Amino acid sequence: MTTAAHRTPYFLGIDGGGTGCRARIEDAEGTILGQGLSGPATTRLGIAEAWASISRAFDAAIEEAGLGAPDIARIHAGVGLAGIGRKGALDALKAIEHPFASVDFVSDGEGACLGAHSGRDGAIVIAGTGSIGLGLVEGRQLRVGGYGFPISDEGSGAYLGLKAVQLALRANDGREQKTALLAEMMQRFQNEPMEAVAWMDRASATDYATFAPMVLRHADQGDAIARRIVQSAAGHVDTLVRSLFDKGAPRVCLLGGLASPLEPWLAPDVRRRLKPIDGDAVSGAIILAKRSVCQD
Repeated sequence: MTTAAHRTPYFLGIDGGGTGCRARIEDAEGTILGQGLSGPATTRLGIAEAWASISRAFDAAIEEAGLGAPDIARIHAGVGLAGIGRKGALDALKAIEHPFASVDFVSDGEGACLGAHSGRDGAIVIAGTGSIGLGLVEGRQLRVGGYGFPISDEGSGAYLGLKAVQLALRANDGREQKTALLAEMMQRFQNEPMEAVAWMDRASATDYATFAPMVLRHADQGDAIARRIVQSAAGHVDTLVRSLFDKGAPRVCLLGGLASPLEPWLAPDVRRRLKPIDGDAVSGAIILAKRSVCQD
């Protein structure tokens, strides 16, 4: 005879991003049963590669949880995945065979937003390698920025790096004051502008973002140019936050690798209105998974 315990669902949350993939399995009471990690999971790498990374993460979580085939069949999964908006990506993902009771997909940003506000209406600004403002309000999806570097992603790590390289080249020409930050930047290119040009030809947003810690360090030490760059970045983040409130978001959280370093530089009115996150992107994916059960 099948008992109620045997029918109890499990919930799998997956956060697949450009730098790594995290998976977590919880029971109906929210107890964590198992967790797993793997490498980058983004559709930019291809659907097969993204799913392979997702699979490695959830296989590790399932193994840690000690679940067998009958248990796996009772798992409802929610997946927040980077690049899911790419043409044909969602249909391709939905066509993949899986062993679970259900799988639902959203963007990694939407998953982070669900987690940040416990599934309630709200918005987030992500400031990391890139930047974007996202929200969910009364069934409407909000979006501000995040169209990709270098045409967008203002206030991001890539933005900080780009500004530092630009100003270092100007200082090298004598068109800008040469500060400690700009001197260190040029040292990275052997004080040769054409080395910077050669680097630029193959540099990605991630490459530019590697200079962000240097910019922030010099800003904290009082470097005038570094402070100007960071203040400019913070101004862009201020605008993203205010725009989301203007579009009807009842609450906004600041997330990403630059959230803590940039927060002290934000305008006082923006800092006052920000709220701490309730949970992470994996929590948001689990909320998504639970919604599929509620709809059954």
